[in-house]
Amino acid sequence: MKDPTISIIVPCFNQAEYLPDALESVLNQNYDEWECIIVNDGSTDNTEEIAREYEKKNSRFKYCYQENAGLSVSRNSGIQLAKGDYILPLDADDVLGNNYILHALEEFKNDESLKLVYCNVCKFGLVDTFWNLPDFSLLELSKKNMIIASGVYKKEDWKEIGGYDKNMIYGWEDWEFWISLLKNGGNVKKIENVEFYYRIKSESMLNAITSYQQKYLFEYISIKHSDFFVELYGSFHHLNRRICVEKHEKELILKSKKMAFKLLINSLFGLRKNEVHG
Repeated sequence: MKDPTISIIVPCFNQAEYLPDALESVLNQNYDEWECIIVNDGSTDNTEEIAREYEKKNSRFKYCYQENAGLSVSRNSGIQLAKGDYILPLDADDVLGNNYILHALEEFKNDESLKLVYCNVCKFGLVDTFWNLPDFSLLELSKKNMIIASGVYKKEDWKEIGGYDKNMIYGWEDWEFWISLLKNGGNVKKIENVEFYYRIKSESMLNAITSYQQKYLFEYISIKHSDFFVELYGSFHHLNRRICVEKHEKELILKSKKMAFKLLINSLFGLRKNEVHG
């Protein structure tokens, strides 16, 4: 029986300097039945040149261009062209572990109820550290995104939920997609091995989101998925209050730590001052 094909979707907008690392990590997979679709989202750098080089290097790479339309549209464009039974989104500045696809598809083979498989992560770039992702729960997913963008899922499920939402124009498109995918059931598996490497840069889409944009995204998700939040909390407003309380508690803890540190410094300074006068 032939192994299932997985389609790796790599949107790229002016990330040409990182793109070779991402594509090499695809080439290094210990699984052969893959295709990789590189979606140039209107880049003004040499993204096309690099993508064409990889097309020549291996016929499983495929390149397409579109006018700049954002990450959600880019992923949908690539998935529409995909021939694989499974989908793996890969941002152009991130890197896959060599066994990620192999282990992910083994999990799907062993459990037909799975809708999503993801893995543990290491951050690299400006920092180099293990990213301790929590185990999956719908309750935690309702509060914030807890799953990497590069989770593996079935193309038929992408089609069923209507793909990535193009209205998520400022970010958080992954969070909204995972809610759409999982709110009506289906199991999730986190691979305990580190099989994904998330690049930390000084500038990214995530850390560029303003408070106004966060408010827009939060309200949009709450309206679109009101059924999900009402089922979990009774209302979305209850969730919003809970998040505000948790944020306030964290701020109080941070404030108390700063006060304690300040008192410690003042105490030490006072002791040293007394020693000098003595």
